[in-house]
Amino acid sequence: MPETDRILVRARAGDEDAFAELTDPYRRELQLHCYRIVGSVQDAEDLVQETLLAAWQGLEGFEGRSTVRAWLYRIATNRCLNALRDSGRRPQEVPPMVNPPEPTRRTEPIWLEPYPDALLEGVADVTAGPEARYETREAIALAFVAALQHLPPRQRAVLVLRDVLGFKTAETAEMLDSSEAAVKGALQRARATLEAHLPAGDREGASLPDSPHEREPVRRFADAVEGGDIDGIVSLLTDDACLTMPPYPFEYQGHAAIGTFLRDRAGIRGAPLRLVPTRANGQPAFGCYLPDQQSTVARPYGLMVLTLEHDRLSAITWFGDSSVFAYFGLPRTLRSEMSWSCLCHVSR
Repeated sequence: MPETDRILVRARAGDEDAFAELTDPYRRELQLHCYRIVGSVQDAEDLVQETLLAAWQGLEGFEGRSTVRAWLYRIATNRCLNALRDSGRRPQEVPPMVNPPEPTRRTEPIWLEPYPDALLEGVADVTAGPEARYETREAIALAFVAALQHLPPRQRAVLVLRDVLGFKTAETAEMLDSSEAAVKGALQRARATLEAHLPAGDREGASLPDSPHEREPVRRFADAVEGGDIDGIVSLLTDDACLTMPPYPFEYQGHAAIGTFLRDRAGIRGAPLRLVPTRANGQPAFGCYLPDQQSTVARPYGLMVLTLEHDRLSAITWFGDSSVFAYFGLPRTLRSEMSWSCLCHVSR
C-alpha cells in the first residue's frame, strides 16, 4: 500500500496527527490560493481553517479519485466562492477620505490587502501544472491580484485554477461542479477582462528581488519620504506611474497628479512618515508610521507597496488599514526618531 494511502487510513480512523501529515504540506499554498480569490490575507487564513475542518469532517467521502491536493483545492475554492457570496464578510461602503484632490481617473472600488512575503516561503517553488499561463512571480504580484478582483467570483476561480495553478479543464470543471464547456467559456471571458485591467508596463523590466537595481531606488524613495521631499519622490517615478489606494476608487497617474496628491496628504498629516522596510506580494514595501505629536513614538498609519520598472517606480499602492501589520511582523509602535536606514542596520 502506498504511503499516502497508509496515512489516509490512519486519518480516517481519527488520527489527527495523520491528518496533519496529509494536509500540512498544502497549507501555505492553499492560503495563497484563497488570497488570490478573495483579496484578503485575513480572510484567506480563516478560509484555510474552514477548508481543513471541512476536509477532516468529510474524510470518509474522499474516494481517492483525485489527489489529496486537488481535493483540498476543490474544498478551498468553493469555500472562497461562498465567502464572496456572503456580503457580511466585507464592508459595503468605502470609508470617507478627507477632501482628496481630483483624481486622474475614478474606478470601481476593490477590497484588497497586501500579502506578506514571509507567507510565500515554500510556496513560490510549487510546480504548476503544464497548462499554467502565468509564472509564479507574476501571479503573486499585487497588480495581478488587484486585476483578479475585477472578475466575477466564478470567473476568478476558473482563471486561477487553470492559468495560475495549471489544473486541466476537466479537473477544474469537477472542482466547480460544472461542465467543461462552461469552464472554457468562463475562462475566455476572464482572460479578456484580466488583460484589460493589468497595467501595460514592461513586465520584463521588473527588478529581481533585493538586487542592487531594486535596493537603490527603494533606498532613495525611503529617504525622500522620511525627509518630506515630495519632489524627490516624484523624480523616482516613471512618466506614467500610478498611485492607488484600495478600496478607494481614485487613481492618480503621472508626475503632476501624484505630486499634487502627496503634497495634499503631507499637509493633512503635518509630519513626515517613519518607515519600516518589509516585502509584500514579492515586491518592496514599507510599514508607515506617523509620529505622535504628544509623545516620542510613531504609530501605525498604513502600508505602502512599490512596483519597480527598471530603476524607476511604476506604481505606489497605499493600504490605510494597519490591521495587517501583525501579518508582516511589523512593530506596534516605533520610536519616532528612528529612520528606516537605522532599522535596516539594526536588522543586519
